[in-house]
Amino acid sequence: MDYFLICLVAFLGSGLTLFSGFGLGTLLVPVFGLFFPIEIAILLTAIVHFLNNIFKLLLLGQKANKQVLLSFGVPAIVFALLGAFFLSYVEGMQPIGSYVLWGHTFILLPIKVCIGLVLLFFALFEIIPSWSQFTFDKKYLPLGGMLSGFFGGLSGMQGALRAAFLIRSGLSKESYIGTGVVIACLIDLSRMWIYVQNWSQNTGKIAYPLVFCATLSAFLGAFLGNRLLNKVTLKSIQLLVAVLLMVFSVLLGLGIL
Repeated sequence: MDYFLICLVAFLGSGLTLFSGFGLGTLLVPVFGLFFPIEIAILLTAIVHFLNNIFKLLLLGQKANKQVLLSFGVPAIVFALLGAFFLSYVEGMQPIGSYVLWGHTFILLPIKVCIGLVLLFFALFEIIPSWSQFTFDKKYLPLGGMLSGFFGGLSGMQGALRAAFLIRSGLSKESYIGTGVVIACLIDLSRMWIYVQNWSQNTGKIAYPLVFCATLSAFLGAFLGNRLLNKVTLKSIQLLVAVLLMVFSVLLGLGIL
């Protein structure tokens, strides 16, 4: 059951996130968490996430827009690290509330509520007709990279924040996906020291056959998603991103993520 469920989520999540640019990690952590302690679930997810991003880089990396990569990606990577370091300072912030649902207590943290509102704001660009044609001027891309990187490093939602900016940057669907893939790989590489450290400390607890199967499933999802790319319009990708951003924003704001 664990193999089937984890591989299914890896396959579907990888195919879905090829277009959206985010979500695989968020989907895999709770599923791995059903069968492993949470610290191992996070590590296993990180391994599958990193290897899948490398595979997607080989598939679509050549489609990346070099100008956007430099003006948006470089600030995003730098500020993601700053956000991750700053996290230790805000972890002590007092919750603004809590509630119990299905026997679980969920905590409302100020930083997650704020980021949820930001994501919801970007999702509305596809819902409100008068906003739907809006794109970011190229001169604001470095600022977008700084904001998405910093708050992504702070909350772990790099992909969602990155997608929120890039989907409105006037890129073609191929460039949007390719650019997001390259930036995601660079951010993963910048965090590799964390992965390696955790891996060395928990190597005896890692279910390598399961990681192998989940990674292959993710590869297959990305491969099939790439084959469908020519049949998918940019508008459908924008709508997918909008729906997922709304879901993420609500779950994040409610303290579920």
